[in-house]
Amino acid sequence: MRPALRMFAMAKPSAAAASKFIEPGLPTGLTGLHSQQSPRSSLLYLYNTALEKLKQVPEASLYRQSVENLTKHRLSVVESVVPQGWESWAEKTSKILEEHKDKFTGGKVFTINGARAQVFEKGGRLFICKQSQHPMLFDEDEVEWDGEGDEGGELEGSRTEEERKEQILLAERKDRLDGDVPGWEAEPQLTRDQVTEIEEKIGSGLIEELIEVAEGELKLADVMIQSKAWEDLAEKPAEGQWTYFDRTA
Repeated sequence: MRPALRMFAMAKPSAAAASKFIEPGLPTGLTGLHSQQSPRSSLLYLYNTALEKLKQVPEASLYRQSVENLTKHRLSVVESVVPQGWESWAEKTSKILEEHKDKFTGGKVFTINGARAQVFEKGGRLFICKQSQHPMLFDEDEVEWDGEGDEGGELEGSRTEEERKEQILLAERKDRLDGDVPGWEAEPQLTRDQVTEIEEKIGSGLIEELIEVAEGELKLADVMIQSKAWEDLAEKPAEGQWTYFDRTA
């Protein structure tokens, strides 16, 4: 049913509707949810990040066992569907990453064909999360931001020795936004049929919904780890406290 909503939302005589690829930023048929720029890469990053986080939870925890099994299953489905030309693109990308190591530190912001992106490393693998600049998704405030943090105005008057050291560090540091990466090519996209294949194999809605669920799972994992929900209660419950509607007859 959900894939049908996407088709109805895009039911118009346009090149976007006729294309075998799903154009980023178009409506999916669900309010507030638009098609993603790189859904496969996003899911691979989110699932691998979740598996890394779950390692902080004891293996005996039912929460870890259930989420880990589900995440591994969904990860295997996404990995099994590969866009055409992805292998050659990955090979070229690896060479560029090797040649420009200084640009690709963890979480570093750079631009690809005018769109912002960040590189993260998980389990020895690099993930590139690209932010679409489609008019429906792009924030005008983000356009005006030059990548620098708001550090307040420049102080007047003499400086202490400690303040002078900080000025030297500010002058020598590199901006987080490094400009376009030379030789970079856009990641091959999934076709409509490939997106549908992933959605049908997982069976939990549109691929954009899967991304939102994966993001929510990461937030939940942080809460579970912080609260250590798997530990015993500080105060033991009274005998029979958790027994409800017990039929003795």
